[in-house]
Amino acid sequence: MPTSVPLIALLAVLGLGACRQDMHDQPKYKTLRSSPFFDDGRTSRPRIEGTVARGELDPNVERHTGRTAAGSYVVAGPLPVTTDVLRRGQDRYDIFCSVCHDRAGTGRGMIVQRGFRQPESFHTDRLRQAPDGSVFEIITQGFGLMPSYAAQIAVEDRWAIASYVRALQLSQRATLADVPADARAELEARGTATGQGTQRTQGTIEATE
Repeated sequence: MPTSVPLIALLAVLGLGACRQDMHDQPKYKTLRSSPFFDDGRTSRPRIEGTVARGELDPNVERHTGRTAAGSYVVAGPLPVTTDVLRRGQDRYDIFCSVCHDRAGTGRGMIVQRGFRQPESFHTDRLRQAPDGSVFEIITQGFGLMPSYAAQIAVEDRWAIASYVRALQLSQRATLADVPADARAELEARGTATGQGTQRTQGTIEATE
């Protein structure tokens, strides 16, 4: 036992040698502190002329915020509503949104079925009447329990999702009379004119071709 005491003491001394504050006490300037090093006496340096900070490039306010310069929501998204845009929106929606909103947009996604709070159905009058810019802004900034998806979903894809949400809404209320005449026969043959959920949405997308 006595021989162990010097060993413990030695280990303690070696351990103290590792307790250094070099990273904490390193020579550095803190934000907004003064500095004699620069002519203007400020540690915070002005932005270099001609540069744009990451995330601040915003040549088109409406496209990147969903709002006009006056602050109102953009009524219709900037992307043309084509089959490719809707399919891209469907793809991104199924990946990022359907877990909560489900694939038909009724708010009964898989995590809701497992106890998460149910979001509002896209098929309420309020959300059917909401402008596209509002949908885009919610995807960008989040709303309630929904987090921001700006880091995961590119700007163009957010608008594509907004367009697809419109297709979902139309799919749950559309009648055969809403389908272009040249596409009705095909829809009737497939039975999608009276289908439900994503089958019906698929018919809505294909009717735009």
